[in-house]
Amino acid sequence: MLAAGPAAAAGGGAKPAGKSGAAQHIDISPVALPVTIGSRVVNYIFVGVRLNLSAMANVQKLREREPFFRDALVRAGHRTPFTGKSDFTSLDVERLKSVMLKEAVRLGGKDVQSVAVTSQTAKRQSGLPKHPGASAG
Repeated sequence: MLAAGPAAAAGGGAKPAGKSGAAQHIDISPVALPVTIGSRVVNYIFVGVRLNLSAMANVQKLREREPFFRDALVRAGHRTPFTGKSDFTSLDVERLKSVMLKEAVRLGGKDVQSVAVTSQTAKRQSGLPKHPGASAG
């Protein structure tokens, strides 16, 4: 579908990580996730996610499932937005990682070991409402 998807996914092919110590992983193409107040969208965060795999994982086979991992992330982010705890320019990374790990294991099996957020870029940086969790400082 997207030519950049497989090219952007890094990893050591279908072989286990070698003596270089490079971990096996799949990078999910960046997606825009909503940031909300109640049911009103106030911002979007473009987020990059990496799925860290076991040394014995078949990376090529799992890489083919990248569109399904991405779809699961988008659906989860719209079902219950990962709105940040202190501002509207970042996501609740720990909750996103927890939800995405469950989804990734469901889709890819036990070879998915962990999830890392590799990037977050807010569409809007200013002109946002005051976040109720922001400190008064």
